[in-house]
Amino acid sequence: MDDLENIKADIVLDTRGLSCPMPILKLKKELKTTEPGKIVEVWSTDPGSKKDMPDFAKKQGNEFLGYVDEAGYTRYLIKKGG
Repeated sequence: MDDLENIKADIVLDTRGLSCPMPILKLKKELKTTEPGKIVEVWSTDPGSKKDMPDFAKKQGNEFLGYVDEAGYTRYLIKKGG
């Protein structure tokens, strides 16, 4: 997932320190007002997010672009669907 490093997010959502289900709930709220095609980057320390983020994105009709592990947290990239 090296090419994910080069993706520029339109919105960054910092949910570090929050546990399930808060990262997903904050993402859901953000996506309601996000234009289709925009990329939302979610920062999360919740280990459950690695399973939850792709599942949530797919169920909501968005595109899960992938994730990048950083020091102490993970960056998730979701493209808002049409």
